Amino acid sequence: MISLKSFWTALPAEGRWLLSTVAISTLGRGLVLPFTLIYLHEVRGFGLGLSGVLMATIAVAAFVVTGPSGALTDRYGARAVMLGGQSSMVLGTVLLAFATTPASAAVALVLVGVNFGSSMPAFNSLIATVVEGEVRQQYFGVNFALINLGLGVGGIVGGLFADVARPETFTAIYLADATSGLIPLALFLGPLRHVHGRVLHAPRNLEAGAAPGYRTILRSPAVRWLTLLTFVATFIGYGQFEVGLPAFARGDAGLSTEMIGVGFALNTFVIVAFQFTVMGRIRGRRRTRVLSVMALLWAAAWLLMGAGALAPGSALAVTGLLGFGIVFGIGETLLQPTLPAINNDLAPDHLRGRYNALNSAAVQAATVAGPVVAGLLLERGHGTALIALMVLGCGAIAVVATVLERHLPATVNGRPAVVPEPVG
Repeated sequence: MISLKSFWTALPAEGRWLLSTVAISTLGRGLVLPFTLIYLHEVRGFGLGLSGVLMATIAVAAFVVTGPSGALTDRYGARAVMLGGQSSMVLGTVLLAFATTPASAAVALVLVGVNFGSSMPAFNSLIATVVEGEVRQQYFGVNFALINLGLGVGGIVGGLFADVARPETFTAIYLADATSGLIPLALFLGPLRHVHGRVLHAPRNLEAGAAPGYRTILRSPAVRWLTLLTFVATFIGYGQFEVGLPAFARGDAGLSTEMIGVGFALNTFVIVAFQFTVMGRIRGRRRTRVLSVMALLWAAAWLLMGAGALAPGSALAVTGLLGFGIVFGIGETLLQPTLPAINNDLAPDHLRGRYNALNSAAVQAATVAGPVVAGLLLERGHGTALIALMVLGCGAIAVVATVLERHLPATVNGRPAVVPEPVG
């Protein structure tokens, strides 16, 4: 059984500081995460389809900067990239708080996207340089639980405080989000200033030439299937969290912003409550099999959400939303310790930034497609089609995970290394 105390004891000081940056910044992010689409559509008066496209600009900007950010991480270190990305996030969030036109909102969301595209591969690379071995998989799980704790608490506060009839309440929560982003900047300039996260000595066969590019890395079947798996999982999951899920809950299921906030909070509570238990259960198991179980849970969650549209605003709709939060959250506890661990165990140290950038690019591409597809379907009244697409996507996750398993070394897939028996 993995405990918080044993995990914390196994961490170096740098790992503990990194977790602190996550806990603080995501608390502010949770204030606004469930409500950005509602803010753009109901407070600023943009059409639902336009709001979905604006939300997608976050991922478009992130996708554009992800590749260069991975190369910069390998060359200059993850900390330098993190500083630039976090600064962009703070500025973008401040601009969004006062955005009253689609153009100004687009500029703000592009800046937010620059942070996502640069910080995601850099932060995962930084984690991988600070912690190694089995603790690394545990770290990714705990990191995700902390993210959700911050998002959950922030979601509750944001849901209770934000009022579509009072635009100033949305301005306030966006400014609070920007303020929380200043704390990680201070930590990277202070206690974490020596954690650069770059390889100082490249392998001998690379000393005379440049590191392999993305095209070379993608020649690996394992990398290609892992990238596809990341895309599909993100499209079905996080690609819907800011558009598909709240818009369906608000429109098709007829639920209030307060109830949507509660649903997000319940989802994060489940993750925080069960993450350590799940990490103990999946220890030593094939990570690809764990991801297939996750796909089954996610399919059930989307069916529960879809059931809410049968009786909008009713107890059934509330039950569907809350059921989604619980079941989907359990699935997330299976995803986050496994997928990043596969990627970082597969990556050579000197290419870790590029490997994480490819993973991040798949995430960003899915979060471009997710909001656009959801916004267009829901604007045309095709909520049932959206739910059906999500369930089919969950089946695709299981299929891709099965194929990926054939291309992964056993140790990368979470199985212990086989020690040959001594002869004689």
